[in-house]
Amino acid sequence: MLNGLTIKNYALIDNLNVNFHSGLTIITGETGAGKSILLGGLSLILGKRADLSHVKDASKKCVVEATFDIAKYNLKPLFQLHDLDYEPQTILRREILPSGRSRAFINDTPVNLDSLQVLGERLIDIHSQHQTLQLTNDDFQFQVIDALAENRKDLSDYAELLKQYKALKTELNLLNTQKSALLKELDYNTFLWNELEEAKLVAGELETLESEYETLNNVEDIKEKLVLSHNLLSNDDVGVIHNLSEIKALFAKLSNYGNSYQSIYERIESSLIELNDVFSEMEDLQEQLEADPNRLDQVNSKLQILHNLTNKHSVSTVEELIEIKEVLAQKVFDSEHLESRITEKQNRINEVESHLKLKAKAIHDKRVKIIPNLISQLESILAVLGMPNAKFKIDIKLTANFHQNGSDDLQFLFSANKGGQFNELKKAASGGELSRLMLAIKSILSKYTQLPTIMFDEIDTGVSGEVSNKMASIMQDMSKSMQVFTITHLPQIAAKGDTHFKVFKEDVDNETQTQLKQLSTEDRVVEIAQMLGGSNMSTSAIAHAKQLLN
Repeated sequence: MLNGLTIKNYALIDNLNVNFHSGLTIITGETGAGKSILLGGLSLILGKRADLSHVKDASKKCVVEATFDIAKYNLKPLFQLHDLDYEPQTILRREILPSGRSRAFINDTPVNLDSLQVLGERLIDIHSQHQTLQLTNDDFQFQVIDALAENRKDLSDYAELLKQYKALKTELNLLNTQKSALLKELDYNTFLWNELEEAKLVAGELETLESEYETLNNVEDIKEKLVLSHNLLSNDDVGVIHNLSEIKALFAKLSNYGNSYQSIYERIESSLIELNDVFSEMEDLQEQLEADPNRLDQVNSKLQILHNLTNKHSVSTVEELIEIKEVLAQKVFDSEHLESRITEKQNRINEVESHLKLKAKAIHDKRVKIIPNLISQLESILAVLGMPNAKFKIDIKLTANFHQNGSDDLQFLFSANKGGQFNELKKAASGGELSRLMLAIKSILSKYTQLPTIMFDEIDTGVSGEVSNKMASIMQDMSKSMQVFTITHLPQIAAKGDTHFKVFKEDVDNETQTQLKQLSTEDRVVEIAQMLGGSNMSTSAIAHAKQLLN
């Protein structure tokens, strides 16, 4: 239940701090006194979008804070779901900063408006004249039926299945789109892949082949230079090796004369060893070197293939060609196996669709079962409220379509008069009849939901006399199991409250402010007498007010 409400710097409210109690709480006040301001401030707590124009002093922060006693309402799982600290006395706070930014808190933890709305929907139901018009809306009518049918869990399961179903359908559409595009490219991609596969690509091959080509293509020139080099190294008279050997022999004798000669000797010896190795390798190259026109043609052909492929794919290495081949292989694979993926996805859709149909049927059956009970209760309450001839006809038809709340189409028909034709609510019911019907529905819902608090904003519009007495009795009955607020202009309803607050305006320091005051027993007599007879209270109005209160 709502224990306390604080509003600072909002519309005509400078600083309001009020505590509330269980039972039926009445709020009265002249038109324009600020009852709508009170509801507007409370709606911020429930996640409504903030509007800087509602801030009284734009240079200061606007704060609205409400305290709720939620110990009895099994809301711990909801707090856990939204990663919030659970407190039996939970505080919801909303701040509008001078910059226009808005902040929201639950038990001092910053939250987004979605979390505030989700929790707010479980704490308080503000009924407005706008909500009365919702009676004619299919979604609201389904909500009423589902509350009585206890469909919350089934609807939650259905919503999760529907989410999966829509996601799978989207994925299937994407696969079909890919299939269309890939099939167009399949032949070309397969051709490109085959071309690269036939080239038998080997990493590093291009550099190796280019080196081999240069060798085979210049055999005679290489052989000539190798022979000449061989002679220069090995000639018995003027060869480098012969001469260096002679020098080595000379320095072998000089090495005994000092370290400097020994050092030169060692370097000559090292050079001679290296030169002999070079000579041996040159001889090996000479033995290996021979003209091979066939191999030259093979190397030239392979190089031509590789150069054509690198040019075609705008790359410079075989390694890049190998990467392209792997990408093409994946595309070809995807194209050839896409059909199986589509079939697999369709099978999964069929499976989820089957579960959806079963869940929708379960929801439908529970709705159908509860409808006679709902009609009976509605007609009984409306008879008490002065509509003895009111009749309902509620038809629910199971379809093949998947709506957000099941697969049903709903017809909620009403007839206010004996022998009258059944018609849609928006065509068959007047404003006063809709108000009474909404109260009847809220009265029924209060038995099936664990909503802590409900606030009626002028639900008595269009009614008077004995009907207003009956409406007040119904709200009194509701207040035995929940906290009920009602904003009213009718003295018959105001007199039934356990607690009575008055909204009024007063001028403070040349500034008009909205105030809210709890009325004492004497104050209530005066307020109800004024509601009965205006500001010039007669003795009979006071007596009537006391009679109503008693």
